[in-house]
Amino acid sequence: QVQLVESGGGLVQAGGSLRLSCAASGRTFSSYTMGWFRQAPGKEREFIAAISWSHGRISYGDSVKGRFTISRDNAKDTVYLQMNSLKPEDTAVYYCAASYTILVPTTSTAYDYWGQGTQVTVSS
Repeated sequence: QVQLVESGGGLVQAGGSLRLSCAASGRTFSSYTMGWFRQAPGKEREFIAAISWSHGRISYGDSVKGRFTISRDNAKDTVYLQMNSLKPEDTAVYYCAASYTILVPTTSTAYDYWGQGTQVTVSS
């Protein structure tokens, strides 16, 4: 089992920045690919970013490329999502997820463990 706890969400004005964190506990964090997804009301869960355990593979969703950066610190069992140039359409609940794979899956069904989510609201 892997337990994931997100933090860092909040209210920010358009153009601003936030950094989300996801702290993991349980099985060896460094063995898992970590991903971020988001879900806005009435919409499908959307892939944001993923990073492999070795940092060798990173993938981003098209809507956040060039604005968001995923990183991880295996010594701290934590993955981060730096979000810059935020837009109102980035408003959603953001979820951290873990997948026991060396790849960087972009589909939610590939992830085995999920956090409870953290709300990000971007005002115009």
